[in-house]
Formats: sequence, C-alpha cells, structure tokens
Amino acid sequence: MNRRILTLIVALAPVLVLGVTGSVVTVPFVALGPGPTFDTLGKVDDKPVVDVTGAPLDPTTGHLNMTTVSVRDGLNLFEAFGFWVSGDHGLVPRAEVYPPGVSREEVDKSNQQDFKDSESDAEIAALHYLKMPTVVLVRGIGEDAPAAEVLEVGDELVRIDDTPITEPKDVIDYVGTKAPGDTITVVYRRGDAEQTSPITLGPRPDDEAKGYLGITPTEGSRPPLRVEFNLADIGGPSAGLMFSLALIDKLSPGELNGGRFVAGTGTIDEDGKVGPIGGIGYKMIAAREAGAETFLVPAANCNEARQRIPEGLRLVKVENLDGAVSSLADINAGRETVTC
Repeated sequence: MNRRILTLIVALAPVLVLGVTGSVVTVPFVALGPGPTFDTLGKVDDKPVVDVTGAPLDPTTGHLNMTTVSVRDGLNLFEAFGFWVSGDHGLVPRAEVYPPGVSREEVDKSNQQDFKDSESDAEIAALHYLKMPTVVLVRGIGEDAPAAEVLEVGDELVRIDDTPITEPKDVIDYVGTKAPGDTITVVYRRGDAEQTSPITLGPRPDDEAKGYLGITPTEGSRPPLRVEFNLADIGGPSAGLMFSLALIDKLSPGELNGGRFVAGTGTIDEDGKVGPIGGIGYKMIAAREAGAETFLVPAANCNEARQRIPEGLRLVKVENLDGAVSSLADINAGRETVTC
C-alpha cells in the first residue's frame, strides 16, 4: 500500500472513531430549554383551553400564556454538545429528571397527575377569589378503598348519614368519628342524578382504630357552572396561576391583562398561594419569543429570574393570586408594581 495512503488512513481513523462514537453513544444528560406556550384565554384543537359553561362570560382579549420547559432525552454526544453551546438550553444529569429505578412512564404519569391536580387547585383558588359558591367533590379514590366500588372521581358529596357536606373537612371529621366495620350512608350526585349507597368503612392505614373511607375530597364549582381544562400531554403543576387568572378573567368584568400579552408561571394552592417552579429562565425565553411583554414570576423564583432577563420582558413578582390580580391592575392603570 502506498505510504501516503497509509498515513492518511492512520490520520483519519481517530476522526472516524469520534464520528461514530459521537453519533451513536448516548450521554447521561437531558437538555432543558424553552417549551411551547399556550394562551389560557385562547383555544387548542378548536376547544377553549379554559372552558367555562353555565355562567355569563365577560369578553377577553390579549393573552394570558402559561409556559413550559422542553425536555430532550436520549442525546448522543454531538446533540448534547450542540444544546450546550446554543445558549438557550442547558444540560442536567438525566437522574434529576428521570430518577434511577423509576421508569419514564412512571415519571410521565406522575407529572400528568400533578398537572391534573393543578387544574383542580386553580379552579378552587379562582372560585374563592371570586367568592363564588362551591360543592364538595371526590378528587381521588384509593386503589383498595372501601369507597372504590361505589364512588367515582368527580362525584359530588351531598350528605353522609344525616350530616350535610359543605366543605371537604366535613367528610374527614365525620368519618373520623366512626370505627372500622361501621356502615355509613353516602348521598352523592353523579351527573344530574342523586344516588344513595351504603359503604362499610375499613381501618385507616395510619390508625387502625379509626374508620377509613379512602377518598380525597376537594371543592369544585357549583352547578350549573362547569369548568373544564382542555390541554393534553402537559405535565407538572406550574400552570396553576395562569389557569386561575384565565378563569377569573372570564367570570369577572374587565380584562386582567388590559388587552396586552401577559405570560407567567407558578403553582397555586386552593388558598391562592403561588409557589416556585423549575426552569424559570427557559420559560421567560419562551414567553418573550411568543410576544409577551410582562411575565409573572413566583416570588421564590425572583433571584434566579433576575440572572438573565430577556430584553423587553418586564418581570412581576407574585406571592399569591390576589397580588397577581392587583399587579395587573396597577400595570393597566399606569402605576408602578412590584418587580423581581
């Protein structure tokens, strides 16, 4: 073999090995970056993202966008390097997103449940803010719970024995007075039909001397008002704040956003407290690229958010739902508001 050809082959061999390795071998990292944003006042697949029926609705314009973080898994060496140098993405150990011993399907299922819970909490927080009446609903049922053969998620609890159920605490307090083996009569509404069924209590897992029904009660809108959320394939609890604001905007006079493009993020509990989330930097980038001028930031995320603010994006510090509504009102009136 010609010596020059042999020298060329020897020189190219490391490059070929690197090329094959870089394109085939995956790395133990995932790439995080800006994800899609969704206008909670708008529609997806021809359905309102926040669909409200059974009550007069106030017209809305502008945007109240929820934001997400994209997660890219199964990266090869070249892909990981590309995301690392992009500036808009970051690499984190895969174990931080998909813990060892937990399948991706299990993680996704948990994230989807968090998202569903955030929808319920957002509805309750908004109804409390608006001082609208609520009913007690079955939010969850244990797998082997005594109630599992009778009740379904979404049933409205009307009465247990002779005790009216007006708040979730009523269920917990009443069942707590009973012992395992006691039979209670539950009156509940499923759809338009009121039903009555006996349920024999089991022993509570953490205190076998007390009766156990095995449900998680929560609050919800009182019929005929009905609220449905129509975003699929989204995980995590961080859309709660924006869902609450959208519901308030639709059920109250005026426009919270003043017709402008507002985006934000944050968990929310039933009392309207706004909690921190992950990936705040990527969410701000996504919001600004979508056209947002104002971004609502959970107070606990402010320090991180200040590190890299996209040009032209105003950050508003939010601790609770009342504060978020007040801050938007200040902006609409040309007043100063609390920033990060």
